[in-house]
Amino acid sequence: MCGITGWVGFDHDLRREGHVIEAMTSTMALRGPDDVGTYLEPHVGLGHRRLAIIDLPLGHQPMTVQTPAGTLAIVYSGETYNFRELRTELRSLGHEFATDSDTEVVLRGYVQWGAEVADRLNGMYAFAIWDGRTEELTMVRDRLGIKPFYFSPTADGVVFGSEPKAILANPLIPHTVDLDGLRELFAMTKAPGWSLWRNISEVEPGTIVTVGRDGLRTRTYWSLPAHGHDDDLETSVATVRELLTDIVDRQLVADVPRCVLLSGGLDSSALTGLAAARLGSEGQRVHSYSVDFAEQEENFTPDEMRDTPDSPFVRDVAAHVGSMHRDVVLNPADLTDPEVRRAVIGARDIPAGLGDMDTSLYLLFRAIRSESTVALSGESADEVFGGYRWFFDENARAADTFPWLAFSSAMTRDRHAMLSGDLQRRLDVENYIADQYASALATIPVVDGESDDERRMRRFSHLHLTRFVRMLLDRKDRASMAVGLEVRVPFCDHRLVEYVYNTPWSMKTFDGREKSLLRHATSHVLPQSVIDRTKSPYPSTQDTKYTQTLQDQLTDMVGERDHEVFALVDRDAVSAMIAADAATCDTGLRNQMDRVLDLYHWIDMYSPELVLD
Repeated sequence: MCGITGWVGFDHDLRREGHVIEAMTSTMALRGPDDVGTYLEPHVGLGHRRLAIIDLPLGHQPMTVQTPAGTLAIVYSGETYNFRELRTELRSLGHEFATDSDTEVVLRGYVQWGAEVADRLNGMYAFAIWDGRTEELTMVRDRLGIKPFYFSPTADGVVFGSEPKAILANPLIPHTVDLDGLRELFAMTKAPGWSLWRNISEVEPGTIVTVGRDGLRTRTYWSLPAHGHDDDLETSVATVRELLTDIVDRQLVADVPRCVLLSGGLDSSALTGLAAARLGSEGQRVHSYSVDFAEQEENFTPDEMRDTPDSPFVRDVAAHVGSMHRDVVLNPADLTDPEVRRAVIGARDIPAGLGDMDTSLYLLFRAIRSESTVALSGESADEVFGGYRWFFDENARAADTFPWLAFSSAMTRDRHAMLSGDLQRRLDVENYIADQYASALATIPVVDGESDDERRMRRFSHLHLTRFVRMLLDRKDRASMAVGLEVRVPFCDHRLVEYVYNTPWSMKTFDGREKSLLRHATSHVLPQSVIDRTKSPYPSTQDTKYTQTLQDQLTDMVGERDHEVFALVDRDAVSAMIAADAATCDTGLRNQMDRVLDLYHWIDMYSPELVLD
């Protein structure tokens, strides 16, 4: 797990640009605190920051292989969980290995199979290989988009990086944000390739981008396969159990301390139970961590998304599996600290506006990093198994838009209400969402013989696995890597995703509840309280002191009359936020406050050129 960056320039001698490569690489320092390396040739410069997980002494990058026809060099971020099997296969084909790292396996695999090595990998990864034999750069991203990867084409090549900040450190790349970038920021559709920054795009999940003297070529090596499902219910439950057991076993492999994120929900509790069983067979106890808020349990009030606090269920799971558990308890001062907000914005490169759900995640990861380097997370189980409330909401099912936008919640209501009226008209977010939805529907395959209801729910699943989950995976990766923590996501294993995606909705809900397959496949490691619990999303503080502090910070902001944030934000709307009663302020208005403060700090930190016409 690391940070990668690089520059290909066929009309440049990049050996003279070592200082630029070093500047780009330094932006990835938090992603890789353990080691740094660069590689320079006439037309390529590569940079790497390493977080050491496997083969701690010998995994230095960029890693090279010499061939009679030229040198190959790789910068790699992520983990390949089947690297041991691939190494055995490559050895049988005559390859010799100098390290025990998965990076060398991927590089040797490229020597053997070319870019088709991607088809053989099981894991989360973003890597770039410079092939000195052909003078081409090959960029590859994992199937689900777990690891971030961005690039910006130039007149004679490309600049790339794990995060946009690495690309923005290159003097060729302007720091420009235009209306197209802002539309997606407030729309929440996860448009393919979007990065906010003009002319910086994502390498799409499951995609290979090749850069040569003739330009860029793109090939999709994986997309969600659609087909019928022949297994009966008993076989389906058993298959999910077998897959998850194997996935957790693979993802517990590391040469550093490991742990599990535990919220007391079905997803994280299932992983905690499976991890506890695996480690218990080796005479070890699993370490688990959860985030909580001071006095939240005692004063909890059910809301539109959460029926119960997490804490009682966390305790039940920890006691059931015998984990060594730690609660990370936060108060409003922790959550509203401007330096923490700026750390989150700096990690994500965007003013995401998720408020305490971002700052608490960052602070949780920071606390975990003092004791562990690898954590397993339940991210994406709701997308895979169909767990969100809007999967069961008739209005959302019938709506002609993205389900998470059709379901009324504090996070989706009034996303751009704080913007100036003129900017809202220019953005025309609603028409943008409609266009994105039509584009997304066009990519969804149809399976012959499916009923209308099954086809509708396949559409729901596809939208979540190709759009919604990518927002959450990016958030998780950026917040964790900003503190040097590797978070693995077992539910994103493509074998599990493919199998469950093609399982009928009637089977996914066969017991009349959400995530039936997951619940029954993992019931052997769960306490009854979690088996019976209704889906509850990531927690959010209910303390009114949080809102009051936001209002104080907005008051200070309004005093800066000439700040560029007011090119985006309506000053009267901010004044109304400040005047609202914190004790009765709804969550939607509080979220608007967070969005405004994120925009304010993001402008200070990045000094973007805003092109609003």
